[in-house]
Amino acid sequence: MITKICVAGAGTMGSGIALASAQNNFTVILFDTNNEVLEKARGSINKNLEFLLDKNKITSEEKRLIFDKLRFTSSIKDCVADVIIEAIVEKLTAKIDLFNQLSAINNDECIFASNTSSIPISEIQSAVVNPGRVAGMHFFNPPHVMKLVEVIKGNKTSEKVVKDLMLLSVQLGKTPVLCQDSPGFIVNRVARHYYLEAMKLVESGIATIEDVDEIMEATGFKMGPFRLMDLIGMDINLAVSESLYNAFDQAERLKPSGMQVDKVNKGELGRKSGKGFYNY
Repeated sequence: MITKICVAGAGTMGSGIALASAQNNFTVILFDTNNEVLEKARGSINKNLEFLLDKNKITSEEKRLIFDKLRFTSSIKDCVADVIIEAIVEKLTAKIDLFNQLSAINNDECIFASNTSSIPISEIQSAVVNPGRVAGMHFFNPPHVMKLVEVIKGNKTSEKVVKDLMLLSVQLGKTPVLCQDSPGFIVNRVARHYYLEAMKLVESGIATIEDVDEIMEATGFKMGPFRLMDLIGMDINLAVSESLYNAFDQAERLKPSGMQVDKVNKGELGRKSGKGFYNY
């Protein structure tokens, strides 16, 4: 039975996953090696709870109980749980190193779930101790609000782990979708052209950034592609594009946009940097 969740990585995704877990009565450890990031996460979680309180979605007592479920730590030795959800940098070696460090302090029943949006789960588990317990659990931004979770089954993921993560997703108030390990999984593979074709339209002078966002939102999308890229983070979005481009032998249809590469090189990463396709 899963009662304790450790989230490794206290950035936007990690803090949101931690909040969603605490809201649904799980004991939560939020780990990051950077204390400044941890403090920022603490402030962000408190702000989100204050918003819910102001909207009468929760009471003051419920806010206190949710926050009391959270433990913030910069010591990896504290990361002992039933499930560990990794939400660190999108680098294969970093994820493998983290899971192998955690395997030394957790029992063999502990599930390792990666929130990666593009790195193949089978590649992660190929170098991790006890690979059958490794799977993907891909949340969407903001994770405490968005309902979808992709549960990804790697080549060696056990059926029990898949079943446990599907159930956990439901317990977190999410709608899980199971998919086999493949480049981009489901959502990022389908959505890639939402971003790439939008940038091609602007690069070719057919439409402006504002035009594209306005018309897509008018047709029912909650966010146009440029606003969505700014929310996700330009560097993260580009990393997914590059991953898919290489995974499909650099197929022309998946070639990353020079427009986005330029933004990343300038440090214009979207909301988190104060500037992307729009200013914040």
